[in-house]
Amino acid sequence: MKMKKFLAGVLALAMAGSLTACGGAATPEMPEATSAAADGADTDAADGSDDSADTSADSSEGGNSLSDLYGDETIQLTVYSQLANYSGKLTGWFAEVMKREFNVEMTIIPESDGMFDTRMESGNLGDIVIFGSNGDNYQRAAKGGLLFDWNEDDILTDYGSYIKENMPYAIENNMQFNDSFGAGNKLFGFGHNVATSPEDHEAFFYTMDLRWDLYKQLGYPELNNMDDLYNLFVSMKEICPKDENGNETYAMSLWPDWDGNMVMYIKAFATCYWGYDEMGFGLYDVENGTYHDALEENGPYLTALKFFNKLYQAGLIDPNSMTQTYNEMSEKVQAGGVFYSIFDYAGSALYNIEEHLESDSGMYPVVPADATPLCYGMNVLGGNRIWTIGANTEYPELCMAIINYLCTPEGYMTYWWGPKDLCWYYDDEGNTCFTELGEAAYKDRKGTMMPDEWGGGSFNDGTFQANNTTWSKDASNPDSNGETYNCENWKSRRTDAKYGILQDWRDFTGKYNTQEYMDSINHKVSLATSYTESSKSDELKIIWEQVAKCIVNYSWQAVYAKDDAEYDKIVAEMTQKCKEYDPNGECLAWCENEASIRCGLEDAVR
Repeated sequence: MKMKKFLAGVLALAMAGSLTACGGAATPEMPEATSAAADGADTDAADGSDDSADTSADSSEGGNSLSDLYGDETIQLTVYSQLANYSGKLTGWFAEVMKREFNVEMTIIPESDGMFDTRMESGNLGDIVIFGSNGDNYQRAAKGGLLFDWNEDDILTDYGSYIKENMPYAIENNMQFNDSFGAGNKLFGFGHNVATSPEDHEAFFYTMDLRWDLYKQLGYPELNNMDDLYNLFVSMKEICPKDENGNETYAMSLWPDWDGNMVMYIKAFATCYWGYDEMGFGLYDVENGTYHDALEENGPYLTALKFFNKLYQAGLIDPNSMTQTYNEMSEKVQAGGVFYSIFDYAGSALYNIEEHLESDSGMYPVVPADATPLCYGMNVLGGNRIWTIGANTEYPELCMAIINYLCTPEGYMTYWWGPKDLCWYYDDEGNTCFTELGEAAYKDRKGTMMPDEWGGGSFNDGTFQANNTTWSKDASNPDSNGETYNCENWKSRRTDAKYGILQDWRDFTGKYNTQEYMDSINHKVSLATSYTESSKSDELKIIWEQVAKCIVNYSWQAVYAKDDAEYDKIVAEMTQKCKEYDPNGECLAWCENEASIRCGLEDAVR
């Protein structure tokens, strides 16, 4: 597929109507590293010195000095991120990187009820502003004059030259999108997960990780369908009824933090198992464009919901799932209290610490024969989570330089893996390598402590808490020897398995790592396009909110139903209530129209 044809089709269709918010790829919800455990490759540690970190703040890539603009006093920046799970002053190693590189200290402000409206009314969203989607909030800010135009005073040329030279399609996409909803042909930023090629897909994060040690103990039973999966969970609990702390174990532990139009984990299970992508109040078949309403009898959402109730009735769903936080769920996984996770970041990335692997215990993927997990295509246009600069910042050049830094190979490698030379380096052949500290941090982000001169604390606590990406993690790293930013693909890490449990998984699957295994099984790819949701009328927004609350609340009740009769009653009530809120079926009509738009965009890519 030629790049010119790809862009012409996608951009033309994107601008054919007035399209607004949401998007294909569900990522990242990535609070932890999204991969199976490392195999324990040994690398020589660098000395941890930082001779190169004198300060890039003194000379931008455009040749203009930030210190000439702002002097030598440390600058306080506010980063308002609708994706953040953290509030307060940034601390730890990334804060130290920002201090050394730009002489700046950052305060993170996350989204909360009423936060966006409050900041809009004040006329100041923040210095760096990160939107969770390019929908209503972003468009209001853009049309309301609260976002800085990156073309103004040549700020992109002078302080964002790497972005300008290497993300041209993402920049053009933002300008055309802004023009489509009446904000003018201005450049306010770019979307997340920018790709270097439209022909590749991102790493799988729907990986179906399960406790391989228990699976091995049970004799590797065949997994052909969901019934086999259920029977496996029953058997696992029989041989492992308690976790390391003496608490009861469960097949799955859910959390409500990211519920939206539906219960997140329920709809994500349908995405993971059948390869249907979320769209409004339902799921979209990425291969044929068929839309499945969440209330469709025997549709993917209700089928998944019924499966979770079946697990609950068998004592296999954590009863605290509806009220606990993601962090509370994480602690249970780390203690061996959970057998299975559809997400790698909530499974293997949490459980596969050194202590477990050395004791021949680990989580690795096994996909039932009839499952077709979804992965997401890479997009040169960028995703829908937008990096912007507030129009009223006193430091637009500094904000631009920081975002630009996060787009450079060194900046993006630092974002993921820590400071260069301290945590990673390039060998004489240009291959990317972890230092001993970097390897430890990759294996155990929460348990690995950073040196005091780099802010101290755990590696995990020291990350950039704004929680947005620039490049796709699987984009090519031009500073390396043909590798990507994803350490799963680094040549230096393809070594003999250090742990017996990993070797056993490799022997069984015949694959080296998670991504190689997932690529080898039946799966679906959600093609990357410029699709964004069409706008909703004020009346539809009110209906939509009522329906969303109804589906989420009743779905949780259905998970906890004590028997099939109660489950059927709850689902019937949910369906009836949704019809009362939306008697004319406006929500379904809107969703089906979106499916048609998206299908056309995907056809253009194909």
